[in-house]
Amino acid sequence: MSFINHSSKDGIIGLLVGDAVGVPYEFLDRSIIARQPAVDMIGYGTHQQPAGTWSDDGALTVALLVSLVHHPQLDTIDLGRRFIQWYRQGLWGAHYEVFDIGIATRKAIALIEKDPNHPEQAGGHDEYSNGNGSLMRILPLIYKLVDQDASTRLDWITRVSSLTHRHPVSILGGIIYVEIGIQLLQASSRMTIKDGYQKACQIINSEYADYPEIERYQRLLSGSIDQFPIEEISSSGYVVHTLEASIWVLLHTSNYRDAVLQAVNLGEDTDTTAAVAGGLAGIHYGYDQIPSDWIKQLARLEEMLEYCEQFDQQGES
Repeated sequence: MSFINHSSKDGIIGLLVGDAVGVPYEFLDRSIIARQPAVDMIGYGTHQQPAGTWSDDGALTVALLVSLVHHPQLDTIDLGRRFIQWYRQGLWGAHYEVFDIGIATRKAIALIEKDPNHPEQAGGHDEYSNGNGSLMRILPLIYKLVDQDASTRLDWITRVSSLTHRHPVSILGGIIYVEIGIQLLQASSRMTIKDGYQKACQIINSEYADYPEIERYQRLLSGSIDQFPIEEISSSGYVVHTLEASIWVLLHTSNYRDAVLQAVNLGEDTDTTAAVAGGLAGIHYGYDQIPSDWIKQLARLEEMLEYCEQFDQQGES
C-alpha cells in the first residue's frame, strides 16, 4: 500500500482530537460562541465531559478502524456488531459511555440489532436521512482505498455508509471526503490542501457526472468553496453543510490547530465539523503538528495509538 510512509494516527488522532475540541461547544449558535471563541481544548460545556472526550463521531470511527484490523476485506456484519457494542456498552467511547447519538444512527443500530445479518439495509434512505452520521466515521477508508480503483471505492463507501445512511446524498458525501483525503495522502510536500481539494473535485466531477445528487455538492465541487464568505457557510448537521464547512476551514487556515478551532467557532454541530476537518488536517499536516497538549489530554490515547499501529501493520502485510 502506498500509505506505508503515512501512519493512520495522523488522520485518526487528528479526527479524535478535533472531535474532543468541539464536544463542549456542540449546539451553540455561532453568535454565542463568538462572545468567547474556542482557543484551546477545554472540558465540560454542552455534554459535561472532561477535556479530551470524543463523541459518537470518534467512537464509530474507532469501531470501523478496529473492524478493519480484524477483517481487512470489510465485514459489515462485524462492523454492525461493533456499532451495537458501542451503543449498548459504550465500548468504543472515550469513557465507555454514550452521551450523544444522532436520531438516524440510533434508529439504524436498533434495526441492526433486529436483523444483524443484513446491516447494510439498516440505514435510512429517504430525503430526511442525510445527516452527517456516516461522513463523520468514514475516515479509515481513506487509508484502505488509496490504491483501489473507483468501483472498489464506491462499493466500500456505499456499504459502510449504508449501515446508518443509505441515501445517495450521504453516500456521495463520503465519496467526496475520501477522495479529498486520498489526494492529501498521496500529495507531495509541495501540494497544498487547495491543490488536493481541486484535484479531487476534478475526479469527482468526471466520475460522478451522471449522478443527479451531485448537484447538491455544486458549491463544493466548483473547486472554490473558499471564495464563499463565512456568512454563507452553514455548520448544521446536514451532510452537505458539514462537508462544505470542513473544507472551507481547511482552506482558510494554515495549520492543524487553527483549522480545528475555526471549525468549532462556526458553531452548531461543532464536534462533527471539527472531527471531519481535523481528520483531513491530521493527514495533511501530520501527527507531529497536532498540539501536543491536546494529544496528551485525549482519552484512551495509548490504546488508540495501538489500534492505529495494528491497522498500519495489517495494511503493509
